Amino acid sequence: MADRPVRVSVLNDYDIIVQGLCGLLAPHSERVEVVELVVGDVEKADDGSRVDLVLYDTFGQQQCNVLDVQRLSQTTGAKVVVFSWNVDPTLVREAMRRGAAGYLEKSLSGAALANALVRIHQGERLQPSVDRVVESNGDWPGRAQGLSAREGEMMALIAQGLSNQEMAERAYLSVNSVKTYVRTAYRKLGLSRRSQAVRWGIEHGFLPDATRREDVAPGA
Repeated sequence: MADRPVRVSVLNDYDIIVQGLCGLLAPHSERVEVVELVVGDVEKADDGSRVDLVLYDTFGQQQCNVLDVQRLSQTTGAKVVVFSWNVDPTLVREAMRRGAAGYLEKSLSGAALANALVRIHQGERLQPSVDRVVESNGDWPGRAQGLSAREGEMMALIAQGLSNQEMAERAYLSVNSVKTYVRTAYRKLGLSRRSQAVRWGIEHGFLPDATRREDVAPGA
């Protein structure tokens, strides 16, 4: 609506991700107001009914299931917008098919993200037009240590004990891509073994601050 900012709930299992998105949008509060910061399941929010949009950051989440957008929408009464560096066309199509109101790439600046959220609130269904490499804005585990968002996500999944195959399935990547990101992360961090990486990740805050519920299956 023109008389007030669009009210947004920012959602992810990592507080650093949630706070980073809040900071990205903060200068544009006249158009987009972040009214909820949700670490974990959106059902833990105080009052989801007052939210216009749920901005769901996919870092560390099960991207091959493209998130439970139907449950999130039903729970909050809000439109769900996916925010991801992974803009694989198949992934985008499946998210939109499941009911996402928009799918936005993480290369967007704060101003462009705020503008896109307003347009989605007004009824447009925005999504990336092509599959390309996306550089991430905001914040993520490992950024301070020089890791890219993709490398940081791989380290987060390693800290959770996932195998390369499980990481590929969760992040919607090939196993070879996972191995490449892991290898470059190891090189930057001075690591050589999986056990070192797990310990390093746990010691440096790469475990999620909350765990999303897995007991409610997404709709078909």
